[in-house]
Amino acid sequence: MDEIRKVILTMNENQRYEIIKKVIETNGNKKTAALKIGCSERHINRLIKGYKDEGKAFFVHGNRGRKPSTAFESDKRRLILDLYKNKYFDCNLTHYSELLEENESISVSVSTISSILRKEFILSPKANRSSKKAMKKELKVLQSKTKSKKKSAIIQSSILNLEDAHPRHPRCAYFGEMIQMDASVHLWFGHKKTHLHIAVDDATGQIVGAYFDEQETLNGYYNVTHQILTTYGIPYQFFTDKRTVFEYKKKNETAVEKDTFTQFGYACKQLGIDIRTSSVAQAKGRVERMFGTLQSRLPVELRLANASSIDEANEFLNSYIKKFNRQFALPIDNIKSVFETQPDNEKINLTLSVLSSRTIDSGSCLKYQNKYYIPVNGDGIAVHHRKGTKSMVIKSFSGELYSCIGEQVYALELLPCHRPSSKAFDYVKTPAMPKKKYIPPMSHPWKRESFEKYLKKQSHRTTVA
Repeated sequence: MDEIRKVILTMNENQRYEIIKKVIETNGNKKTAALKIGCSERHINRLIKGYKDEGKAFFVHGNRGRKPSTAFESDKRRLILDLYKNKYFDCNLTHYSELLEENESISVSVSTISSILRKEFILSPKANRSSKKAMKKELKVLQSKTKSKKKSAIIQSSILNLEDAHPRHPRCAYFGEMIQMDASVHLWFGHKKTHLHIAVDDATGQIVGAYFDEQETLNGYYNVTHQILTTYGIPYQFFTDKRTVFEYKKKNETAVEKDTFTQFGYACKQLGIDIRTSSVAQAKGRVERMFGTLQSRLPVELRLANASSIDEANEFLNSYIKKFNRQFALPIDNIKSVFETQPDNEKINLTLSVLSSRTIDSGSCLKYQNKYYIPVNGDGIAVHHRKGTKSMVIKSFSGELYSCIGEQVYALELLPCHRPSSKAFDYVKTPAMPKKKYIPPMSHPWKRESFEKYLKKQSHRTTVA
């Protein structure tokens, strides 16, 4: 049989062709041929008839050269590639697949996205070492074939370094038994790096508090703690690293308000929360891995939400963390909670305070943050004390200022540098009755004597040079 055009077969197609050809030429056994091919004897008869009618071309698969019905159109492939390069860059591929379905109404699998991006030498930020190694081999081959250094450099820059893995530990048994807290500095939004403070429950992996601040500060951790107390209650333990807020070791620093470990530690003491610290980052694997996930997803979400300031980012966190927990945290329905009853807002406000030691001057005033204040009672009447009287200034979480002198608590009234008006030259309306000021009761968590007793127990303060 003459063959007009050259027919190229695959390995399996060529094997079938050779077997059927031999059966016909040697009048071979059809049952043996069926065993070799893995089909029925009836199908062997079909192959023999097809060979006699069409020759070698009969064994070419009918779908060769045809585009699969499930194949992506080239326009759709280009759209997915352009969206990743220009809008959703730095996304991991699972997150990108979710965003495409949520925002662009494009339903596509992660494996399809991976194949589309890989053809352009784009790897996921979460690519493992073997993928990077394979990509480097491809790059070397490409570099040897092309003279374009620019193209090679662009491809090379798409390969990102992996973070070190953290060892896994068994989860705690109960919700609220251990809360891991930490902060991560990263380019979360805009062009300036900020610190994201988070608290993660060890039993469920749920983020129970999150707050952005310019630095890793007491204010950041106070805000996270405030979210925990108002939403869930009082946890059993905080697990943190030995950063300034939790383990203050700086010498020659006697200002109590700057001793953030003492401030946070005393607040936890009042609430009955145990603090555990570790200098080994891997010990807090739950929160460290959480930052890896957030650094992959949150900057993209913040960029899409047009968040460009800390206030906007913190507002966005309120809704995003709920969505994040629904997707990644374990359900808490079947896990027993050991959070204690939520304190009332007044107690939380006073507990998460910053304390400062001050001395009354000869004008019955005290100086705080370069401003002068005078203690007043609940009726707004100034209370005068002798020069040298020790006082403790209490700045509550919401920003109100109080003073504890002895066993009495006073509100602090700001003394302006100049009077707002003159009795001689300005018309002054009859002053209204002074508004009664709120004074915390003596059951409030801050008392000067108990705080000073707590200070004396701090080893780092007794060793100050």
